Amino acid sequence: MMDDFGFPKSAGTFRFRAETRIVRRLLGGMERSGTVLDLGSGVGFWAEEFARSFSLVVAVEGSSALYQTLEERCAPYSNVTTLQGDVLSFEPTGVYDLVFLGGLLMYLDENAVIDLLQKLIPHLGSNGIILCRESTVQGKTVTRSGDYPVVYRTVDDYKRIFKQCGLLLNHVERNKPYVVMQMGCELIKIWKRVIPEPFWALQIIGRLMYGAIRVAAPLIQSIVRVFGFLFPNLENHFFVLGIEKGA
Repeated sequence: MMDDFGFPKSAGTFRFRAETRIVRRLLGGMERSGTVLDLGSGVGFWAEEFARSFSLVVAVEGSSALYQTLEERCAPYSNVTTLQGDVLSFEPTGVYDLVFLGGLLMYLDENAVIDLLQKLIPHLGSNGIILCRESTVQGKTVTRSGDYPVVYRTVDDYKRIFKQCGLLLNHVERNKPYVVMQMGCELIKIWKRVIPEPFWALQIIGRLMYGAIRVAAPLIQSIVRVFGFLFPNLENHFFVLGIEKGA
């Protein structure tokens, strides 16, 4: 993303640190002596974050390339168990205090999402939660195929799916650090469509755009709300899910 849009490398670090603060707040009152299941761990940024505060982290990743980086990143942490395999065929064991799905559901069709969530529910502790960090879309759900098959669902669609699974939606929160960067991405895409490629100058325009968005994001969002624009089209939300007591 940084190269395609000309943003500085520090932009990704800034976003992750800001998202980390949100997650820490969302998990603020949670008992940290238990186990975290991180499904679809990617290169392990979140697994590493959870390893610093939970007793045990089980990180599952299907991609061979990503798994290698996950293993290397988590090697210093004796409380992290890494597993390579398809998250859909992964069979949970034991009880988890936290199940983290960090951008996994967008790659699954609705039936697969429901099957996965229903498989996880029996393995949640009495006060356990499922924390989803998912890309969302304004307007209507968008399904894309081809080289990058993905389903960008609306917040309402996710609420419906969670309810169908028997999960309680305890909290939903817009991922503001993600949204700020996405605003920059969508503006750069417009720049690329309007300006001939030889004049893109992404290393300059990307940095300027990112800096401006960081400062002006609240004002821009206020303006687009007044005029009813759906900008940025792609967003991201945190969903904190629990189960009925006695379920």
